[in-house]
Amino acid sequence: MREMTYKRLFTLTLIFGLFICTSCMNQESPVEDELIKIMNDPVKFLALGDSYTIGQGVEEHKSWPVQIGEELKENNFEVQVVDIIAQTGWATNDLINGIENTELNDYNLVSLLIGVNNQFQNQSFGIFEFEFTTLLNKSIEIAGSRERVFVVSIPDYGVTPFGSGNSENIAEEIDMYNNFISNTCDIFEVSFICITEISRNLGDSPGALVQDKLHPSASQYEAWTNEILPVVFKILDE
Repeated sequence: MREMTYKRLFTLTLIFGLFICTSCMNQESPVEDELIKIMNDPVKFLALGDSYTIGQGVEEHKSWPVQIGEELKENNFEVQVVDIIAQTGWATNDLINGIENTELNDYNLVSLLIGVNNQFQNQSFGIFEFEFTTLLNKSIEIAGSRERVFVVSIPDYGVTPFGSGNSENIAEEIDMYNNFISNTCDIFEVSFICITEISRNLGDSPGALVQDKLHPSASQYEAWTNEILPVVFKILDE
């Protein structure tokens, strides 16, 4: 019995010593990786946007923000909350009002996906530029730092049956919006993730859209999640 105790003590001491040596050499190890995740603050995620953020037409747990939260849990992150401020039909001014009329909690990860309704409603692009910049500043303020914010591009609904009658013009305008969003993110040093090509590649293929033939399906949101997740991992590991 005493021999067994000594052996266990020796083994634990050896493992601890190896961990210390690995840390001193500034090399990554699976053990160190898990300890870092444990020591990190719990993830408190707020997703800002419109119908693409709430997942119009799919069950709530199939929206991409909730899928992100579930994937983080599966990768040993503690996720305390995933909140969403978004509604179908919201343009930038609606989202600004929505944020102002919501009692915000303490968040350390914020996403922003907005603009399709500005384009659809033929609103002034100059107003969009001003209001998007306002929202990006607000997102940074909520998250506590620009490093904890990421922006998702606007998908191209011109590839859906809903937008097929004006697909070329929609594509051009969506590109204009996304170019501004991407450039603004560069200026603010905020992560930008393009899912537009995913929406274009899937188009109206079987299973890509929900019953309204406009909004993405759960499987398309899963594809978005797979594109977004590596960036989120990088943000949380910094």
